[in-house]
Amino acid sequence: MSESARDLARKLLAGNGIKEMTAQPAAPVAARKPTRVIRGPGRQFADHPEVAAAVAKQAAIEGVYASAGMPNPLFLPRNSPNDTVIRALGTELVNFSAYNYLGLSSHPRVIAAAREALEQYGASASASRIVSGEIPLYGELEQRLAGIYDVGDAMVTTSGYLTNAGVIGFLLRDGDVAFCDSLIHGSVVSGTQWAGCRRIGFRHNDPDSLRSVLKMSRSGFDRALVVLEGHYSMDGTVGRVAELAAVAREFDCAVMVDEAHSFGVFGATGHGIREHYGMAGADVDIWMGTLSKALGSVGGFVAADADLIGAMKAAAPGVAMLTGAPAPSGIAAALAGLDVLEAEPERVARLWHNTRVFDAALRERELNLGDSQGTPILPVIVPGEFRAGFVSATLLQRGVYAGAISAPAVPVGKERLRFFVTSEHTETRLVSAAELLAETIALADQLPAAMTG
Repeated sequence: MSESARDLARKLLAGNGIKEMTAQPAAPVAARKPTRVIRGPGRQFADHPEVAAAVAKQAAIEGVYASAGMPNPLFLPRNSPNDTVIRALGTELVNFSAYNYLGLSSHPRVIAAAREALEQYGASASASRIVSGEIPLYGELEQRLAGIYDVGDAMVTTSGYLTNAGVIGFLLRDGDVAFCDSLIHGSVVSGTQWAGCRRIGFRHNDPDSLRSVLKMSRSGFDRALVVLEGHYSMDGTVGRVAELAAVAREFDCAVMVDEAHSFGVFGATGHGIREHYGMAGADVDIWMGTLSKALGSVGGFVAADADLIGAMKAAAPGVAMLTGAPAPSGIAAALAGLDVLEAEPERVARLWHNTRVFDAALRERELNLGDSQGTPILPVIVPGEFRAGFVSATLLQRGVYAGAISAPAVPVGKERLRFFVTSEHTETRLVSAAELLAETIALADQLPAAMTG
């Protein structure tokens, strides 16, 4: 065991940070005092259970890493683009923490397009499109996206998260229901809360489970929306979108597909899960995606029937109406990203070649990849929050950046490091990272039992 590992183990065994990192449950309602607490100015949320627990946990994590002389992988300061190699901690790191699947965020054409739009239109749209006039770039990108999905229209937004939340919040209401894959993204959950509709889950990627749930529950609601993902970001599984959409149609349900991690990744030309399965645009009612991952920009989009998009552009709070438009430079960057995707289809082929290389290297070393299906998202399961954090920090010391994921983002006992492969990784770096990861996990296996919980 390295000296830094021993130091970290000693600090944890001495109790530094262990108690602080465990959020205490709120007291039962009956046990709370009915009298109002006087907190004073600036103190309204200081004793909020989740605020206090988060502050204590972050301080404990920082203290443990600092006392052990190990870098904290969380909120790592960097001074370079989020490419396959980044500059941080005064050195270069091989990076597996970026969604930059095709290396487009720093592509010269993308940067040039963003710079030109910045100079012509300024740094901000400064108001919503409905009241401030249209910049032609928006409509151009929307028509390109609508054409890719073979639907009537599309709408770009400032945020992928807000797209899911806002669209669902606009379309559903009390008396309606969203049937969601059990691994659906938190933005969809937020949308159902916004809408005030029911949310019912079904087993991940399981058409039989969806059919059973619909048989039992569909008749009790007015509108129903089945919500799926094309590429699940925590597990690296491929959504069985075509099969699940067909089941939804049997029960008069609309279908929404989140393509945040599948657009630009799946399909021979990177046009997403629709191209991957050879689906018609009308097989799904709402196609959602982001501009911030494979396209190398920022923001989100939704593509659907022209009337539906028109209504959302005019009246959907938080998505278009009364919301500042995305920055013109970001829209120009996304357009240029589409241009590069069309001009250089080999980027998609290279992404999948690199994925096969890395997946094979990890499996040859008998690492636990969970349920991943050999996609560019490769989770390596390292049970225990401290243990996963130790592996991430040790890799960082050795020149590899890969973030640790713990509860509540993943189940307790399924903590993991998540590796995003890109078209720009080299085979040498991929194999070297797999070897280093195997060595580091073996080192973590030597840590005391107190660290593995």
